[in-house]
Amino acid sequence: IAADTLVAFPPAAGGAPPALQINMGMVQGAVYDAVNAIGPEQHRPYLLDSRTGAKASADAAVATAAYDVLSELVSTAPERVPFPGRAGLLSTLSSAYAASLDAIDDDSFKEQGIAVGHAAAEAMLDGREGDGRFGPSPWVSNPSPGHWQPQLNPTTGQPILDPTPWVGNVRPFLLQSSSQFRSPPPPALDSQQWATEFNEVKSLGRATGSTRTDEQTYIARWWQSAPVLSWNEVARQLIARTGLDAADSARLLALQNLSGADAAINCWNDKYHYDFWRPWNAIPRASEDGNPATEPDPTWTALLTAPYPEWTSGHNCLDGAHTAVLRMFFGDDPVGGPFQITSTFANPGGPAVRTFDTFTQPCDELIEARIWAGLHYRSGDVAGQALGRNVASYAAAHHFQPVGR
Repeated sequence: IAADTLVAFPPAAGGAPPALQINMGMVQGAVYDAVNAIGPEQHRPYLLDSRTGAKASADAAVATAAYDVLSELVSTAPERVPFPGRAGLLSTLSSAYAASLDAIDDDSFKEQGIAVGHAAAEAMLDGREGDGRFGPSPWVSNPSPGHWQPQLNPTTGQPILDPTPWVGNVRPFLLQSSSQFRSPPPPALDSQQWATEFNEVKSLGRATGSTRTDEQTYIARWWQSAPVLSWNEVARQLIARTGLDAADSARLLALQNLSGADAAINCWNDKYHYDFWRPWNAIPRASEDGNPATEPDPTWTALLTAPYPEWTSGHNCLDGAHTAVLRMFFGDDPVGGPFQITSTFANPGGPAVRTFDTFTQPCDELIEARIWAGLHYRSGDVAGQALGRNVASYAAAHHFQPVGR
C-alpha cells in the first residue's frame, strides 16, 4: 500500500525516485518503531521511547503507523505542485486502513496497537519537521567544461530541471551529515581514465547507431524502474518465503528504506557538489575538455536521459544500499531460490518480470545498464554502489541494534 501510494505522487510533489525513497523511509521507520514498542524491548528504537503491552496487536500498530504517515505525506505535499489525484489517494488510503482494522478483533489489544501506531507516526512526523524537504535548489549554472547543463524542452524551450533538487540538503535519518560518505571526484578531463570512459559511453550509450545489442537495449530500459519499488518487492517476497515475523520484517524494511533514503540524500548532495556533466553534455563539447583522446560528436544523443548532474549514479546509490541490507538478512544467494523483480518502465524489448539468483547479478548488470542507457560513465556507477553500501553498513552498525549492543 505504501509503495502504490507513494509512486502515485507527481514527481515534483515527492514522486521522483529519490524523494519517493525518503517518503518510504519515513513510513517504514514509523512502522518499525510501532512494532518494536510492543512487549519486552528486543531492539533499540529509532525515535519512539514509549512502550506498550506484549499482547498489543502488531497488525493494528503497523496499519496505523503506516496510515498516519502516508496520509500526512499526501495531505502536506506543497500546494504549489499540481496534485490532481490527491483527494482520490486519500480516499483510497482511508478505505485500506479501515479494511485493515476491520480484520482485527475489537478488543483492548487492538486499541493498544492503534495507540502505539499513532505514537510512532507522531514521533516520525515531529522528527522530520524542518528537515529540508522541498527546500531551495542548490544548483548554480556553470557553463564551463565538465559542468552539467540541463536539456531544453523541445516544445517550450525551457530547461528540464530536477523536480526534487532539494533531496541532497535533507537532514539524514541515520547518517551524521548529508555528505558523510562523499564520493571521490570524477576523473580529471585530461586523464586517460576520462578518455576511456567517455569513449565507452559514446559507443554504447547513443540512441541510434550504438554498438549495443538488442538485449542490452532492453536491459538498459528495463532498469528505469524506481529502485525503491524493485527492492521492496524483493523484500516482500523474501519475507514471505522465509516466514519472518512482524518484528524482524519491520526491522528489515526500516533498515533497508532508511538506508536507501540516506543513500539518496548523500548521492544528491554529491551530484550538486560535483555538478559533473552528463554524456550528452560532454560528447558534443569534447573539443573543450583538453583531452586529445576524445572527439566531439555534435549529433550524439543518449538512449535515456535524466534531469540532474551525473556524479554519482543515483540508481546505483539506491541499489547499493538496498542490496547491502538484503544481503545482511538473506545472504547473497537467498534461501529458497531465485527472486523476481518487476519493471514499471514501458519496454517492448522483453518481459517486465525478470528472475535473479543472487544480489550480485543485478548489481553487476546495473553498472553496465546505465552505460548502455547513455546516462553514466563507468566510475560514476561504481562509486554510486560503493556509496550505497557504505551508508547501509554504517546504518546497521549504529541503528536498530539488539538491546545491550
